[in-house]
Amino acid sequence: MSANVETMFSVREVPWHGLGTVLDNPVNSKEAIVAAGLDWNVVTKEVFVGGVKANGYVANVRDSDNSVLGIVTNRYSIIQNSEAFEFTDSLVTDGELTYETAGSLRNGKQIWLLGKLQKDNILGEDLEPYICFTNTHDGTGAVKVCMTPVRVVCNNTLNFALRTAKRSWSTRHTGDIQTKIREAQTTLGLAQNYISELKLEAERLADIKVSDETIEGILDLMYPLKDDTSALRKSRIDEIKTEFFRCLTTSDVMQYRGTAYGAMMAATDFADHSKPLRVTKSSEESRWSAIIVGHPFVDTMYKQLEKVGA
Repeated sequence: MSANVETMFSVREVPWHGLGTVLDNPVNSKEAIVAAGLDWNVVTKEVFVGGVKANGYVANVRDSDNSVLGIVTNRYSIIQNSEAFEFTDSLVTDGELTYETAGSLRNGKQIWLLGKLQKDNILGEDLEPYICFTNTHDGTGAVKVCMTPVRVVCNNTLNFALRTAKRSWSTRHTGDIQTKIREAQTTLGLAQNYISELKLEAERLADIKVSDETIEGILDLMYPLKDDTSALRKSRIDEIKTEFFRCLTTSDVMQYRGTAYGAMMAATDFADHSKPLRVTKSSEESRWSAIIVGHPFVDTMYKQLEKVGA
């Protein structure tokens, strides 16, 4: 991730590898766009190859330095950085939204914002809800926005795919993008809806009894052993199971030990902090992405636990 950071800011904590600006307090959108170095626009320019115009294609160019961010079709719809902040602000109608971090990656080709809502609580535990928005200007990715609640006591995310409320939304850069964004505000039901539904689901999960044997069975389904499974992979799967059960015995989970909610808290702890099954050069970047937009391990565990309580 650090090698890809162009500009960014972070509140109170030093950003990745010392890059970017550190602010003392969260800021509003007007201050955040400047602190993040995102106060520039994307303009389109014609593309020529060998002196001949490339019909159907344009270059997305940053107006602050004329750098080319990407070559896209003329059907591509631009979302300016300022519109990204306006959209994120619009998702909150009850309370204040401030920004904890934002920045530019890959020389402006990708940008992100992380906004913080007012504190809430689930089953008596403090929760800090965040909204994350990511966008690309080079034609390689979609516009994405998602909710990421963080449990204050252990700094673990508590985001999983509820059946009753959307956690995330995305769309490609084609068609009437402004209409799509307006639809997204309705589809997401505003940011607070996810938190409200998450509270109800936490209460339901806390009433569902789950034995260690049931969890063992779920892990067997998630990490099946086959006849040709290598000794190394078998060893790593054993480590994963051991680590998950260790997460079940941490102090913040013990109150709900033996329930589906306790298993979900252990799942988020495991997903946020455990070593991946296969470590690669991009593992840390993938971990950051999973924490923001959701982790397949957490969603799979949730789906399996739903079956237990059905």
